[in-house]
Amino acid sequence: MEHGVFPGDTVTGPDVPEEVTDRYRELSADIASGVGVVSTRLRGRDYAATVSGFLSVSYDPPTLLVSLYADARIAEAVVDAGSWVLSLLPARLRGTANWLASPGSPLEGLLTQVDYGRAPETGSVIIEDSIAWFEVRTTQVTTAATHLLIVGEVVSMGRRADADDEADPLLHFASAYARLAR
Repeated sequence: MEHGVFPGDTVTGPDVPEEVTDRYRELSADIASGVGVVSTRLRGRDYAATVSGFLSVSYDPPTLLVSLYADARIAEAVVDAGSWVLSLLPARLRGTANWLASPGSPLEGLLTQVDYGRAPETGSVIIEDSIAWFEVRTTQVTTAATHLLIVGEVVSMGRRADADDEADPLLHFASAYARLAR
């Protein structure tokens, strides 16, 4: 049986040993998650980034949470705008996910190679062919370590994918993109 790093060790606080951080990064990569794009529109400019840290919080009222790196420009834009869209990607949009996940991607022209439409309430970007999309008004922002947890109430939602794409979501697993085995 494999033993962890933790028995008797402190693993929280400012002095977390590097081996604990590395081990957590390794093991948490085995948490499979969907891949989406968070977008917002602020002062006439579009912002978008690939995410895998999101979850449905409640059905009544419909509420979502997204986790964004606090120092990222998408986090600042989402907080300032007070609204955002989450577009869930099918596997065939892996290229879009890669493009919008690239560090240092351009602010001007960010979406020139992405097919998209606009959300009805806020005008934020909805990725075309997305399995599902949710337009969200922020209700709470909480700091958690290096990230912001942004919670919001869904104000509109829909689907833009065909049946084949709906059955083939893009996943993130083992630090890479993956597909469901069929």
